[in-house]
This record gives sequence, C-alpha cells and structure tokens, in this order.
Amino acid sequence: MELRHLQALVAVAEHRSFSSAADALGTVQSNVSAHVARLEREVGATLVDRSAGTLTPEGEVVVARARRVVGELEAMTADLGALREDVAGFVRAGMIGTTARWLVPPLLSELGVRHPNLRLTVAEGTNTLLEPQLAAGRLDMAVLTLPVGGRDLAFEPLFEEDLVLVAPVEDRTWGGTARIELSELSAVDLLLPAAGTSFRAEIEAATKPVGVSLRARAEVDGVQLLATLTFEGYGPAILPATAVPPHLRPRFRLLPVEGLPARRVGLALRSRAMPSAPTRAVLEALRRLVVGPERLPEGLRAVIPAAVSRAEGSWRPVGVPNG
Repeated sequence: MELRHLQALVAVAEHRSFSSAADALGTVQSNVSAHVARLEREVGATLVDRSAGTLTPEGEVVVARARRVVGELEAMTADLGALREDVAGFVRAGMIGTTARWLVPPLLSELGVRHPNLRLTVAEGTNTLLEPQLAAGRLDMAVLTLPVGGRDLAFEPLFEEDLVLVAPVEDRTWGGTARIELSELSAVDLLLPAAGTSFRAEIEAATKPVGVSLRARAEVDGVQLLATLTFEGYGPAILPATAVPPHLRPRFRLLPVEGLPARRVGLALRSRAMPSAPTRAVLEALRRLVVGPERLPEGLRAVIPAAVSRAEGSWRPVGVPNG
C-alpha cells in the first residue's frame, strides 16, 4: 500500500469524481483510477461506486483512516521543518461564526509576524457542522462552544462570552432598564436558535429548571442569521455579545439576563492526534490573543484552564480524551 494510493482515494472522496480528483492532484484521470484500483485489490473491497462517483461503505471506512495517515505524514514534514526554526505548512481550522469575525483578523496578524510561512485555512460553521469534520480529520483544530460532545475530541477553554438580549433602542418594552430577569423572557416573542442546536441547549439549560417558557417568533439554525434577522427588525434575540459588531451597538440594547450563564468557547482537537508544529503554533497564537483583557471585545473574559473547576466534569485540557 502506497501513500499515493491513499491520496488518490481521499481526493476522489473530496472532489466527487476521478477527473476532479486528478485536477486537484495535478495528474491525469487514468493515474487516479489506477491508484484506487490498486488500493481496492490490496484491501479486497470495492471502495468507489464508479456509476455514482461516491464512496462505498468500505470506502468510507478506508478514507477516514487515510485522511489521518496523510495528515500525520504532512505533520511529520512540518515538525522536521520546525526543528530548523522554520514553522511552515498548512493548518485547517474550524471556527464558530461569531468568534471568527473578531478573532481571525488578529490571528492572521499574529501569525504573519511570528510564522510568515504558515498558511491558515478557516472553515466557518456551527458546532454541529465542525465537530464531525474535526473528528474525521478534515480539520486540524477548531474553536467551538463547550462542552464538545464527541468522545474522540479533546478540548481546552479559551474564554467566556456573555449572552445578552438584543433589541432595538427604540423598543420600549424594556424601558430604561440596564438588565433583566430570566423570568421576563417569557413575556416576549423571541427569535430563537433552532431546537436541538447547542446554542438552544445552552439557553434552555438555564430557563427550563426555573420554569421559564420561551415563546418563539421563529427558530433559526445559525447564530449569524439569528443576529441578522434581529438587526433587520424581525424581533429581539438572545445572542453572544460579539454577535453585535461595534458599529451597530449604538442602535441596539445589549441587556444582560440575570441567571443566564455565559457561553464557553475553547480549542478542540482529536484526542488521539499529535498536533503538527504549524497547528501548535496556531494554538499558541490563540492562547496569546485571549490572555490580555485589552485584546478581547466587550463581553468576553479569558478562562485559565487550571482555574476551571474539575467538579463540572465537562472540562478537559487539550490532549486528554473527553470521557
């Protein structure tokens, strides 16, 4: 079994055809077909359904492992380069949308100064979208809301972010109040995260135990879309503080809700993976960016992992399996 055979199969899985895989690998279709056929003979199973251009169940199993093999070899090359004080290579990072908007610009600046030969690719999405990609090896690391559910993932907290009720300043429902009680949420129709999402679970973990029923004007899967609808006047919503950019804050009230805990955001890795030198460089850059309070947007507070109570049972430092 050769590396090029695994690379060919991964390319077919990602690009959905032999011709597109060949273009991505800089070769011809016949080479890709030959590599996949050789791999199929070695493992004794059909890995690609030629008529549909999709993986068979056996192909899905092999690709999941192949991605990790290819990733580990790329990481080994990057680690050897780092020994020469040349941290270079690619890092594929996932990041929840509201955090990506303010964190990616300073992260790129930090990496540009310290590691100019490092190339970062950022995939924006929700926990639900990013967790499977990280577990499958499509991402090297991710910044997610915590706790992370997958047992194959390990994580470390970075910061806490206030959840606030966001409403237009001209909305007289809230008068001149500076903060509201959790029970007051039941008196207004809200734009809410979709049922079953991690953000909805965060909110209901606070409201359900005290008997607060939320009234949904609409349910939306995606914090950024939720924020956009609020900004366009479709109704108030509970949002992370950074969902409201600085230029819009004069137009909206950001009301803290008594009894609604802050969301926790942190770093996530595959628990059995050894991060490459470029990935470690990105992790360290992210930690540096949240250490100084002056570098964080309003409504955020850095979390020191050692200070987090072990009694919660959900927190694990990166590198230690969750569960």
